[in-house]
Amino acid sequence: MSEQLLPVELSRLRRSIDNIDAALIHLLAERFKATQQVGILKAERGLPASDPAREAEQVARLRSLAHESDLDPEFAEKFLAFLVEEVIRHHVAIAEGTAAREADEA
Repeated sequence: MSEQLLPVELSRLRRSIDNIDAALIHLLAERFKATQQVGILKAERGLPASDPAREAEQVARLRSLAHESDLDPEFAEKFLAFLVEEVIRHHVAIAEGTAAREADEA
């Protein structure tokens, strides 16, 4: 259905959703820039890519925030799990790259 045939309210809501989606993408990009720096620090100090205690704290915190915001806490937890899985994958890659560079320098 073309935009011209849509009710004005539906078009307005879709533009709002598009703006929110853009903001989410920019926020996720900033989040991953920060987590990349965390991965570098962990690799330099020989720390594990995963931090189960921190992850558990984050799950509890985001579930609470979701509840306060009228967002399904289960959804928030699943979303966080997806993000954490991706962050850990990046941290492992960073650590492997750091280890390879150190081996080359030795």
